[in-house]
Amino acid sequence: MNDLLLRGARVVDPETGLDAVRHVAITDGKITSVAEEPAPARHELDLTGRVLAPGFIDLHSHAQTVGSLRMQALDGVTTALELESGAAPVEQAYRRASDEGRPINYGYSASWAMARMKVLDGAEPDGGWESFADLCGGPHWRDKATAAQVDQVLAELEAQLHAGALGIGVLLGYAPQTGRKEYVQVARLAQRYDVPTFTHARFKNPDDPGTALEGIAEVVAAAAGTGAHMHLCHINSTSLRAIDEVGAVVEGARRHGLKVSTEAYPYGAGMTTIGVPFLSPENLPRLGITPRDLVIAATGERPRDAGRLREIQRTDPGAMVAIHYLDEDDPADWSVLERALLLPDTAVASDAIPFAAPDDTWPLPVTAAGHPRTSGTFSRFLATMVRGSGRLSLVEAVGRCTLRPAEVLSAVAPQFRRKGRVQEGADADLVVFDLDEVRDRSTYTEPGRPSTGVDHLLVNGEFVVRDGEVLPDARPGRAVKGRLA
Repeated sequence: MNDLLLRGARVVDPETGLDAVRHVAITDGKITSVAEEPAPARHELDLTGRVLAPGFIDLHSHAQTVGSLRMQALDGVTTALELESGAAPVEQAYRRASDEGRPINYGYSASWAMARMKVLDGAEPDGGWESFADLCGGPHWRDKATAAQVDQVLAELEAQLHAGALGIGVLLGYAPQTGRKEYVQVARLAQRYDVPTFTHARFKNPDDPGTALEGIAEVVAAAAGTGAHMHLCHINSTSLRAIDEVGAVVEGARRHGLKVSTEAYPYGAGMTTIGVPFLSPENLPRLGITPRDLVIAATGERPRDAGRLREIQRTDPGAMVAIHYLDEDDPADWSVLERALLLPDTAVASDAIPFAAPDDTWPLPVTAAGHPRTSGTFSRFLATMVRGSGRLSLVEAVGRCTLRPAEVLSAVAPQFRRKGRVQEGADADLVVFDLDEVRDRSTYTEPGRPSTGVDHLLVNGEFVVRDGEVLPDARPGRAVKGRLA
């Protein structure tokens, strides 16, 4: 007898191409059958008229707080991973999340940036993105390292891999003067252990030198020179209006058998700490923006000029800032985003930022400081690419949210061979949504508005969202660790 039967949904499995009405049975957190005839179960839920798909796997979520992860659950996410920035020490990050409990699954990469902070600044990181933001104003971690220091950084990363890290997160764009030799050595380490790297490319400018194309080419060259799997984070915001040239390089690399994967999100503004080098006032014209295109998340301030921007960068380098590169309401700018999202095999990933609210506050204030991508990335992708423009079929779109990210991680964490699929034996991480109603509601002024259209979300067979509402006591999320742990 099964624990639960989900009856009569339109079941989408991107690996087999299934898109048909089926009945899905679940027992002990696993899918036990996907069949045309219903299997017996202790409990049943009628899902007629709804889509049942694998839960979305977010490769790029800094939003590792309980309240922020609940917002992601309402956006269809069942696994949210901190892979670009990573965490340090990884073992401590996993232990803290386990002790607190998480509504959805979680995992971390080893953090190159925080390894450098430890080695070059003597810092003691104690977590993920928030720890990085606290320490990013350190005096030396962005400097070129000596050979001995590089060896120490690599040793830190290697230790984190053995503690369960899901690859290596490399924030090159935050430390562009570190040199290419060190990056290649990091790639060699990744290749030796057959784990991916997750890179924020070194440059994103449109004009030589230091162009977006140059930044992406460095990642591709590391893949070619070492054989490592190199994953390009948020290719939309790294490439901006150079997306066609960048896309051609990435596609060419794949055709030649290089292990290069990508991700994107459907928003025109990025968000990061205000002290990053690429936001220095002298570089803004190269990005096509001014200080007024920056919005301080906590206060809403738009720096009036370069002097005010420098002052904030000096006094509060870890402050979160939205960077308005593209206007989503401008058809030409939206086309740039679409082309990033539609690159072959690009995964959808949010680059979610944690909301500035007490960790277990629920519901979150709609005006809590943050970015709308934390609340709305996956719903917005489905609403625009499937229901709106029809640029992707439902199976294709779901695959970019589920199977593609699972494939990125399947070598380092074999658990992902059971995720991103609706098949017998797969993990019961599932989302149920109304394709006619799924949409994002979050905005830059009210980022805490949850998406709508997700009726149910199950993580390891347990409901986290039921009838469109978060179950506050549900914390069935489990750690996903690398195989070296």
